[in-house]
Amino acid sequence: MNRSSSISLVWLKNLLNQPYPMYYQGKFLWVLPIIVFTFTLCFNYFFEPFEVARSEHKLDFFWISVIHGLVPMIIIIILALIAASPHLEEYWTVKKELLLLGGLLLSIGITQFFIRDIIYDNPGNWSVKYFYEEIRNTFLIGGLFALIITSINFNILLSKNRQKANLLHFESTNKDSSRKVLIKTQVKKDDLTIDVNNFLFARSQGNYSELYLENCHPQKTLKRISLKELAEVFRPFDFILKTHRSYLVNLKKVNHVKGNAQGYQLKLDHCNETVPVARNLIKEFESKMTKS
Repeated sequence: MNRSSSISLVWLKNLLNQPYPMYYQGKFLWVLPIIVFTFTLCFNYFFEPFEVARSEHKLDFFWISVIHGLVPMIIIIILALIAASPHLEEYWTVKKELLLLGGLLLSIGITQFFIRDIIYDNPGNWSVKYFYEEIRNTFLIGGLFALIITSINFNILLSKNRQKANLLHFESTNKDSSRKVLIKTQVKKDDLTIDVNNFLFARSQGNYSELYLENCHPQKTLKRISLKELAEVFRPFDFILKTHRSYLVNLKKVNHVKGNAQGYQLKLDHCNETVPVARNLIKEFESKMTKS
């Protein structure tokens, strides 16, 4: 393998492993299928991308286009409900997005094959030829648009968040006087008192929370307390913010903000870990940064 090929493979690998927003949740979970239905219906009806044998049609071509639009709409909802786990959002990447889209297109193609008897009066409906054609046609049209939209969306979000991140300036400080806080866990013997100024961030682990504390070197401690309960403990301190469903961070320890397609990644003082800022919490994070 020559040098240029090796560089290309590294670039492709890095791209596929880049964070990508998980859209299959919340309001967009219902908006997306409607957009896909509308686009598919209009595209099929007005452009007729493939040869149409109207003599074989059992229904008016408009209603056939409606059916072709309903199939991806229903499948998107089903697959999205399966994939829309809150725990996946943090780990969602370009590669996983493309794999999900590939599975989606394959499911659509297979379903389109199975409903041929509803649409076409053709004795060869159940042939291997039409099975191949339905999957091929789905990937030719759907795959092209999915790849284009994913690529454009990734680059827009990446550029936007990087530009915004570059405008943010935050000087970490350790000059505040000691402020002690008692953290009461669900196991009394695990209760601990910490200096808020030594708190770096916390990460949710179900009913537990991993606390990262700065004490000469960052130390991790696991305590039986939910992130929601921990956030209540830190509520008096406006510089401690929930930046993600699974993260709580001390903004005074942030020394660098990097943008990616999902939002921001925070680097903290004396810590190799990165803390994400979710898309829906970016405005609050920026507001806190501006006030600091």
